[in-house]
Amino acid sequence: MNSTDRTPADLLRSALAADPGRPLVTFYDDATGERVELSVATFANWVAKTANLLQGDLGAGPGDRLALMLPAHWQSAAWLLACASVGVVAEVGGDPAGADLVVSGPDSLEEARACSGERVALALRPLGGRFPQPPAGFADYAVEVPGQGDRFAPFAPVDPEGPGLVVGGEELSYAELTDRAREDATRLGLGEGSRVLSGLGYDTWDGLSAGLYAALASGGSVVLCRNLDRLAKDALAQRIESERVTHTV
Repeated sequence: MNSTDRTPADLLRSALAADPGRPLVTFYDDATGERVELSVATFANWVAKTANLLQGDLGAGPGDRLALMLPAHWQSAAWLLACASVGVVAEVGGDPAGADLVVSGPDSLEEARACSGERVALALRPLGGRFPQPPAGFADYAVEVPGQGDRFAPFAPVDPEGPGLVVGGEELSYAELTDRAREDATRLGLGEGSRVLSGLGYDTWDGLSAGLYAALASGGSVVLCRNLDRLAKDALAQRIESERVTHTV
């Protein structure tokens, strides 16, 4: 990857330029049987659409704070990179009452109503499906995002030294996040072509790094597993083999 990349959005652009067709995020939900595989190009398209929704329809800009109330999921990963593209601070599991806007899964809607700003809800259904009935007071992500543009350009440049991510009570700038992802990739022995299987949640830095950032920083890819505890040991071994996993966390 490009050593001059200073934000997660930079890392994604470099990955797209290097090999847009390779897998980047493969997602499993072992409670539903869902499997989704996203190439770099497909993931970047979701990020661009989400960033356009965030900047255009929701009116968010650099420094705004977004409470991200989502589990480890491929759509959560797209929101994290969309925030980095716009310059919005993603507060993972943040307090919606103190946030400028909130993005919520189906299990945290009542708590998310404490946000006085824009609210977006994700059904987290297979294939990115929408809610049967949109939650009152929320925009349904699956309804709003398909019509967004496939290319994104920020209205204002994103400052790498500006606040970018809050997780586990720690705030990181985009540059700090990117540097730490590179350090983790080195520590884990990741490189181009590495496949990392992670069953960790996104509520800690270790989970975010293993399940997204370290692979992105190293030219690798991630097999992100939700509800992995429901998978039998022999089925896990089979998945590791079939997905050509090189590292597990």
